[in-house]
Amino acid sequence: MTAPSTFGLSSEARNLHWLLSNLVEEVPGVHSVTVVSSDGLMLLSSDPGLATADAAGRRSGPRGSSADLATIVSGIGSLTIGAAKLMDGGAVKQTMVAMDEGSVFVMSISDGSLLGVHATVDCDMSVIAYHMALFVGRAGHVLTPELRSELRKSMESIQ
Repeated sequence: MTAPSTFGLSSEARNLHWLLSNLVEEVPGVHSVTVVSSDGLMLLSSDPGLATADAAGRRSGPRGSSADLATIVSGIGSLTIGAAKLMDGGAVKQTMVAMDEGSVFVMSISDGSLLGVHATVDCDMSVIAYHMALFVGRAGHVLTPELRSELRKSMESIQ
């Protein structure tokens, strides 16, 4: 995993980067993780660079970069929120998309931000959902407007 430098960031921002890194490194089957603000901007990413290929030449992440995963997460979030409104379903808590070659998980964070995970096809979905819920529980209360602004600026500096 390539992580952006946390030098110069507040302790809250460094803690969120650490939580994100732990999610990728500790949970089997996770390719990449991103946090997207309620307005669709990437706040955190496990891999700010290009997606990498495995030994067989298959990509281990969405095409291009983590910005693609952020775009996907933002779109899925928007679509499911709209669907929930049309169906009077209340707030969307989580969404899972299972594909032939992987899965995408999206979980709401208390401030309207979204946590997105791209995982392998053979991942343990319940383990990923559990660890995502832990992340949301730990991160949701610290995502203040000031911290979101700091995270956006740090992501802009590496893109």
